[in-house]
Amino acid sequence: MFDSSVATTLLLGSFFVLMLLRVPITFCLGISSILTGFYCGISLPILAQAMVRGINSFSLLAIPFFILSGEIMGEGGMSMRMVRLANAMIGHVQGGLAQVNILASTFFGGISGSSVADTSSNGSILIPMMVQKGYGADYSVAVTITSSVQGILIPPSHNMIIYSLVAGSVSVSALFMAGIVPGLLLGASLMVISYIVAVKRGYPLGERVSRAEKIAAFRGSALGLLTFVIVVVGVVTGFYTATEAAAVAALYSFIITFFVYRDVPLSHFPVILRRSLRTIAIVVALIGASNVFGWMLAFLRIPAMATQALLTLSDNRYVLLLVINVLLLVLGCIMDMSPLILITTPILMPVVAKIGMSPVHFGVVLMLNLGMGLLTPPVGSTLFVGCAIGRISIEELSKIMIPFYAVMFLVLMAITYIPAIVMTVPRLVLGL
Repeated sequence: MFDSSVATTLLLGSFFVLMLLRVPITFCLGISSILTGFYCGISLPILAQAMVRGINSFSLLAIPFFILSGEIMGEGGMSMRMVRLANAMIGHVQGGLAQVNILASTFFGGISGSSVADTSSNGSILIPMMVQKGYGADYSVAVTITSSVQGILIPPSHNMIIYSLVAGSVSVSALFMAGIVPGLLLGASLMVISYIVAVKRGYPLGERVSRAEKIAAFRGSALGLLTFVIVVVGVVTGFYTATEAAAVAALYSFIITFFVYRDVPLSHFPVILRRSLRTIAIVVALIGASNVFGWMLAFLRIPAMATQALLTLSDNRYVLLLVINVLLLVLGCIMDMSPLILITTPILMPVVAKIGMSPVHFGVVLMLNLGMGLLTPPVGSTLFVGCAIGRISIEELSKIMIPFYAVMFLVLMAITYIPAIVMTVPRLVLGL
């Protein structure tokens, strides 16, 4: 026999100690699970089976296909085409390049589904361009990294697919539909605060473009934007599953990039493939390790204990939602997004179920919470990418980020406490 309190302390304690020692998160999850399993007398084959079950899923194939599609489009000049289209639409206002940046992130988010990919692709173009036009480097980076979080909310988001797998029986179609309005709301809110800061700092007006240039910009990016339509319409109508949609998106991206746009030669495809495979390997290993960790959590009844602990804090639904948001924001500062989805979902799902929150609604709230975590030190990957492109330190960026963080937090509170923002589209389209 074993002492469950000792086993719980060993599981969570060893995990956090290894993480503080900067051991890769996949190994933190695996090692802490194995140590606790040995203490509890669980054989290694059982733990291995739990790990394999985590990656033995047809639905999981959607993630590598979406990653490959995003890499192809990002490398194939799609970012510049999105920038041209956004500039034609809104580049003429004061601080116009900031508005272009945000709108380009909206467009590219519907293709890549990744905050880091968005920042890498759009940021490498727009941050130097904004600095050259007289915008502050801190402002340019802040606009780029905050707007990139739209990619996590607007479909196709592979993080939402990870959540649907962990949460169980949560429709990917419903999650895709639920993320559209919050993603657009976030983009619109960032446009407002960007404009206010631009006016305060006296940033220049952009140049108007002719109608012919607008038409040309749309034509140049229309085929790329069609990726979003192919994925969303196909999944929502039930023509194909999310996994099949991802495969179609990858094939479509390949054809458009190398045989229609031809901004990069076909000989460059192995480089894109290697980069995609590296990302996919990391994600799959992480899912497998987190699954055995989640199995240990369930074995020790930690989700049930966490539910009981949170419910003893208050029986007020609004207070509990605030506590959950604050908890996720804090965790987002110290852990990356994918492992947090895999770890926190099985723990918090019983809590939100008790207070009557839809798992689809919670999934979108979770995405925005953890997306904000990508922008906070010490492990914010999007933050580091933006600072590297802008060649500024986190300390230099911190002051300008305050109003942007505030706006993102207000959007988070809105989608948390006003379910209609999240649930109206899936209810209308899917009849939920």
